Amino acid sequence: MAFGTFDLTSTTSDSRYPAAGTVGGRRVTLRLMDARDGDGILAFARALPEHDLLFLRRDITQADQVETWVRRIEAGVTTSLLVLDQDDSIAGYATVDGSDLPWSQHVAELRVLVGPTLRGRGIGRLLTEEAFRIALGMGVDKIIGQMTVDQHEAIAVFRSLGFQPEALLRDHVKDREGEKHDLVILSHDVAAAQRTMAAVGVLDAVSENQA
Repeated sequence: MAFGTFDLTSTTSDSRYPAAGTVGGRRVTLRLMDARDGDGILAFARALPEHDLLFLRRDITQADQVETWVRRIEAGVTTSLLVLDQDDSIAGYATVDGSDLPWSQHVAELRVLVGPTLRGRGIGRLLTEEAFRIALGMGVDKIIGQMTVDQHEAIAVFRSLGFQPEALLRDHVKDREGEKHDLVILSHDVAAAQRTMAAVGVLDAVSENQA
């Protein structure tokens, strides 16, 4: 896959990253997160506007919550992709979080967060597309994303990848000032999309034979 001046052509995550390139005029690096990144994630999270943290599953400004995240990576349940700024500081991430519950192991959640310094450059789209590719490689049937309704750009990126609105949860998120926010859940039915693509391939082959 090519995006800006990135050349991401490998088929596996292990050999695909790290990858360096320029997006929106900014030189950045993509690499997989590991246990060494705990302090960097804390510094990144604690510098974010509070509203950015509303839709997350855990409070990543807290060290114990970041440690839980790292343990899930080490257990192979979660894969996280970091974007590093020109000074090698963490400036955003995308996470594909699988379920360790037997009744929902076919579902993964995709979360993307870009810091203020890199917004508006297309990096959120790059991270989302790469995380979506990782999720597809996990063999899940369904991918979901959750965000507050005012995150218009993020919703647009998810919709462009085939995600559809599944639920709107009124007043589902409360910030530290006590203000409530609506949460939208988007989902992508991977199995249905793959069936559609397979059907299109069959139809194309039939058309070629009849020509």
